[in-house]
Amino acid sequence: MRALGAEITAAYPDGELLVLGLLKGSVIFLSDLVRAVDRPLALDFLVVSSYGAGTVSSGNVRLLYDPETDLEGKHVLLVEDIVDSGRTLARLVDLLRSRRPRSLEICSLLHKHIATELDYPVKYVGFDAPKEFLVGYGLDHAEQFRHLPYIASLA
Repeated sequence: MRALGAEITAAYPDGELLVLGLLKGSVIFLSDLVRAVDRPLALDFLVVSSYGAGTVSSGNVRLLYDPETDLEGKHVLLVEDIVDSGRTLARLVDLLRSRRPRSLEICSLLHKHIATELDYPVKYVGFDAPKEFLVGYGLDHAEQFRHLPYIASLA
């Protein structure tokens, strides 16, 4: 986490940095990450739904909570727990770019490298992930297992 925090700190030497966490899955990672970033920043959150109780994204991405923070002119770092299909991130990046941030980058704890629907690079990645359904450290299955202090596969 220290290396990722240092990389983010170095990438944003000036300007306002808004770290935008994608809830609920990113909350544990986000908490650890912002403590490793050595510069002033602001936090806000987005809440979307695309999985429901399944282990495969429904493809229906619904925005349940939209941040109230003005993004215009700010560096925005969108923090996600895991990049899978890319549907959710593709929709969010399009929405956030329309709000004219100074810059917009994606940071994810895990990346499966199977995101066929994401045309935007994930600039900061904690770990590559297997093509399995993972839980723990904030990741869930039907709202269960987020509390686990490790990441595990349901397979």
